[in-house]
Amino acid sequence: MGSLREGSSGPEVRSLQEALRKRGFSPGLVDGDFGPGTEAALIAFQRSEGLRPDGLAGPLTLRALGLVSGGGAAPPAPGSGFCLAEVTAVKVARMFPATPMGNIRDHLPHVLEALDQAGIGDKDMVLMALATIRAETAGFEPISEGRSKFNTSPGGHPFDLYDSRKDLGNRGRPDGDSFKGRGFIQLTGRANYLTHGQAIGLGSQLVDRPELANDPDIAARLLASFLKSKDSRIRQALDDDDLAQARRLVNGGSHGLEQFSEAFRIGQKLF
Repeated sequence: MGSLREGSSGPEVRSLQEALRKRGFSPGLVDGDFGPGTEAALIAFQRSEGLRPDGLAGPLTLRALGLVSGGGAAPPAPGSGFCLAEVTAVKVARMFPATPMGNIRDHLPHVLEALDQAGIGDKDMVLMALATIRAETAGFEPISEGRSKFNTSPGGHPFDLYDSRKDLGNRGRPDGDSFKGRGFIQLTGRANYLTHGQAIGLGSQLVDRPELANDPDIAARLLASFLKSKDSRIRQALDDDDLAQARRLVNGGSHGLEQFSEAFRIGQKLF
C-alpha cells in the first residue's frame, strides 16, 4: 500500500477509512474517496498517536493503523516486536518527566520520521536518539547553545573559545558564534554544519544560514544524520551496554550522561 492523501481514491482509501472508523475517528462516508472528512479524521488519529499531523497516510501512519506490517527502512528486529508506531508521545513523556507534553507532541513526529528515513528506526537507535535529546535539549525542542565557561573566555566575546577550533573546522571569528551548538543534538562547528547539511540535501545552505539548524524538521534530520554517521560504533557500545561510551560518541565527553542513561533505561522498559 502506497502513501494516500486528499484526492486519492480506490479500495486502499476505503481500507484506510474503515481502519480510522474502527479506531474511533470517523471519516464520514466510507466510499473510497479521500476527501476533507477523511483528512480530518486522519489528522486527529495522527495527533492521538503522536505522529506527524500532516494528513498524509504514509508508512508510519499506515503501520499505526495496522494496514501494513514491517516495511520502511528499519524493520523490526526478529523477535523484538518493536515498531515505530508504538513510540507515542504519551510513552516518550515518561522518558522526559519535566518536559511539556506539547513539545513532545509537536516534535516527536519529526524525529521519528527522520530516523525512519535514515534507516535507523530500530529500537536501539530510537532510544539513542531520544536519550540524546533528553541530555542535550531536555525541553524536547531545537535550541541554541548558551554561553558557558566551556565556550566563552572570561571577558571574551560570545563563543570565542570555539572560534579557532580546528577539530570543528572553524576558521576564526565569528565561526564560534555562527556555528555554536543548535538543534536537537547541538550540532557544533562549521565542518559539521557543512557535512550534515549536505547529507540531508541542503548543500551549503546550513553554512550560509546556520539558524536553519533550529528548524524542527531540519533539526530532526540533522540528528538522524549525525547518529547515522556513527551508527556501527554506537551499536557496538549499546551491545556492550556501555552507555557512557554511547554518550561519548555524540558529546565527546560525559556531559548529560545521567539524564541520557536515565532516559535510555526507561525507554528499554517501555518498548
